[in-house]
Order: sequence, then C-alpha cells, then structure tokens
Amino acid sequence: MPFCYVGSYQTGGETGGNNGIKIFYRNYGYGPVKILMIIGLAGTHDSWLPQIKGLAGTATPNDDQLSGTDRDDDRLTAVDRDGDDEGRVEVCAFDNRGMGRSSVPTKKSEYTTRIMAKDAIALMDHLGWRKAHVFGHSMGAMIACKLAALVPDRVLSLALLNVTGGGYECFPKLDRQTFSIAIRFLKAKTPEQRAAVDLDTHYSKEYLEEYVGPNTRRAILYQEYVKGISASGMQLNHGFDGQINACWTHKMSQTELESIRSAGFLISVIHGRHDIIAQLYYAKRLAGKLQPFARMIELHGGHLVSHERTEEVNQALVELIDASERNVSPYDWTNFPMESPGWAVTRITFGCTNPEGGSRLSFMVDILEKLRLFLIYFLGLFVLVFEYLRRGLRSLKPVRVGSALT
Repeated sequence: MPFCYVGSYQTGGETGGNNGIKIFYRNYGYGPVKILMIIGLAGTHDSWLPQIKGLAGTATPNDDQLSGTDRDDDRLTAVDRDGDDEGRVEVCAFDNRGMGRSSVPTKKSEYTTRIMAKDAIALMDHLGWRKAHVFGHSMGAMIACKLAALVPDRVLSLALLNVTGGGYECFPKLDRQTFSIAIRFLKAKTPEQRAAVDLDTHYSKEYLEEYVGPNTRRAILYQEYVKGISASGMQLNHGFDGQINACWTHKMSQTELESIRSAGFLISVIHGRHDIIAQLYYAKRLAGKLQPFARMIELHGGHLVSHERTEEVNQALVELIDASERNVSPYDWTNFPMESPGWAVTRITFGCTNPEGGSRLSFMVDILEKLRLFLIYFLGLFVLVFEYLRRGLRSLKPVRVGSALT
C-alpha cells in the first residue's frame, strides 16, 4: 500500500508528533501536469473520483495497473485542451490524518489546517513533485489555502471548492432543515444511518429527488454510500473530533492572504448555491480577498457540487489549468468587477498599514461581523441542544415497576 511517512520529510521542530504519522495516497494517470487533491471533513481520497476520472482519464490507481488489476471499463478519455488522449495529467489524492487508511492521532492539538497542510507538503516531497496544481474541497480547501500560504512557490494554481474562512464561518445555515440534519448526524451509529444523513448534507433536494430510470437519485446514491462507508469504516471519534477542531481553529491572516496574492497564481473558487454546510456568502468573501487573482464560479448544487455538477466542475478545473499554463493575466481571469464590494475591501485591506495589514474601518467592520455571527452561533447552538434533549426525552418510554412509573 502506498504510504507517505510524514516525519521522513520534515526537519527540526516540524517533526514534533509526526514521526509515526503516515498518509495513505493514490496516484492516477501519468503526465507532466501534476494535481494534488485534498478532500474535506470525514472524506476519503476516492471522494474525488468524478474529478480524477475527468482529469486523469482513469479511475484505477497506478499501483493497481502495475499489479495487473487494471479494468478496461474504468478507462476513460482524459480531458485535455489539445484533444489528445490520456498521458498529460497525473493526479494524487489522499486520506487526511484522522480518516480512512491514514493515521488517526488521539490529540486534538495534532489536527490543525496548518499541520495538515504540512502533511500535504510532505506528500509532495515524497512524490518528488516540486510544483503542482492544488485543489481542495471544504476542509480540504482550507488546508489548500494554508499550503499555498506556506509554500506559494510550489503552487501552480489553486482551486477552492465549497470553502469558507473557517471558525465561525463553518457554522451552517440556521434553519429547521439544518437542525434536523445535525441531530440525525449526531445519532448516526451505523453506515445506513450515516449514509441517509450524508445525502441530505451533500446534495440539493432537487437533485436527490430526480428520477434516473425507475429509481430516484436518493435511492441509488444511498446504496453507494452504504457500500462506501462500510468499506472504509465509520470514522473514529478521535479523527472526527480532530478534523472538526481543524475547521474551527482555521483562520487565514492578512499576511497569509498577501503571501498567496503575491505569488501571482490563478485561483478558482467554486461553490454550490444550495450548500447548507459552507455558505456561499463566505466563499464570495474569500474570493474577494484574493483579488485580482480569483474567479468566482457559482453552480446549481449542494455541498458536494463536484459530484452533483461533475461536468461543470471538471470544465472549470481544466480552464484553470489551461489558463495557468498560458500565463493568463489575473485581470483577464477574474470575474470580479473593479467596483465590486469584494474588490474594494481587498484594496482597502492590503493598501493600509495597521498591524493586521488593513484599515481601521475594515478592522472594525470585521469585528462587528464576528460579534454578530458569534451571537447567532450561540443562539443556534442553544436551540440545537434544546431540540436534541427534547427529542431524547420524548423517546423515553415509561416503564411500570410495581405501582411506580420510572
């Protein structure tokens, strides 16, 4: 099995706690174009299969091909701007620490997006990749941002799918549907229960209720999810708690954002309009802070828009690679108008000189926004806990013991 031992590629203080950490990965396809894919919370490397198939032209890992287990029905034509067959792209996807076949540290402190970005950098070193296009989804997009800030000279382009800025921005949309999903998620103890709630988390309702032949997509995907979760196993508590910690503690400083912008590579921020987990507003906000290098792409889909709108997402990724290779000017790449609020905020933030790199006005606006969302978060948390306890009490049935009820 292909593993990267993180501590082997880190020196000095970077190796602290990482000497025994191993990251499971898989490579697909062959070619000079290198793509590193970083998946999100509770996801495994094969969550990227729709993009792997479209970009590398195969769903069969290279190590399986070498061992003679390649299957002809998995071979596809790789997407290539010149129309050539496969042989231009190599993709690497991996399981983050805390999930799948990778190590599962027991301490929450061993899960941050910075630490996990260093896992990804160690994997690039292990593969011998000096530079790569880096694509991340959800938590994986947060990790991709940290990677880009840590080693901007090793990033050819950056794709951020269904991303937020971390911290309070991770809190989902506050409504009855979200509360119901959250309660079901907390109660899910079997692959069947987890599959059912994952569908409502990942996809738009419209997509799930579409018929494909005699069955709805929900029924078809449910069977696939149960099979996939059963194969990889339910995520261990240490891994889930640790990855949640990575999301809640994630933050991109102005210095880190400036490091990304100064590198000059192109960025695509891709998001589903109906994402109830990562809200579209925050993705737009991040894209605005990365101007003029970012293009904002909104698609009709949910949190797993890469599955729901596979062709559109793959095309967007191909366009990003193509534009990077042709050295397209960021001013020709971005679709943010000069007069847009996002652009204006970015220009203020990076053009002034307070300790955070922004103006006093933008600093105060950010503080007020955080305070507002902080209050919303605790109100939502209170309602969620209350609803959870209410439903738990309702599920208790009285048992007669003698003349007393307990």
